[in-house]
Amino acid sequence: MSSSLKNLSDFSHIEVGNAKGLKFAIIVSQWNAQVTGALLSGAIDGLQRHGALENDIDVVQVPGSYELISGADIVLRNEEIDAVICLGCVIQGETRHFDFICDAVAHGIANVSLKYNKPVVFGVLTTDNIEQAMDRAGGIHGNKGEEAAITAIQMANLSKEY
Repeated sequence: MSSSLKNLSDFSHIEVGNAKGLKFAIIVSQWNAQVTGALLSGAIDGLQRHGALENDIDVVQVPGSYELISGADIVLRNEEIDAVICLGCVIQGETRHFDFICDAVAHGIANVSLKYNKPVVFGVLTTDNIEQAMDRAGGIHGNKGEEAAITAIQMANLSKEY
């Protein structure tokens, strides 16, 4: 794997844009809380580092990754929200449940984004084990929560521009 030793959360080569004045909602799964808590910290830090104010970031907890879909749908009923960040972690188990959940969550998040014509960012880890998840939640591969925040800023600004 080409990224096996690389921190992918390096944004020094791109213009992220300013989050000041934008309103974000972060929907975070309570399942695998050790991982999703670290993703949440990364997302909040990423938003604030680029100008988002604490009052412009709403955090909503849902039971699991599957519920990220309806959580995003509920939050986007508030027209003031500029972008939603969905954070979750699904770890492969012994059954096909993993495949069904990952597929449903990916499609569901995409559908909510299209329904509201607003950025809804997929910040869901789909890993084989807890070690891989932690590597991507502030470990050697960076923090996918921060990456999701950067994506939300860029897409919210794009949406405002057009």
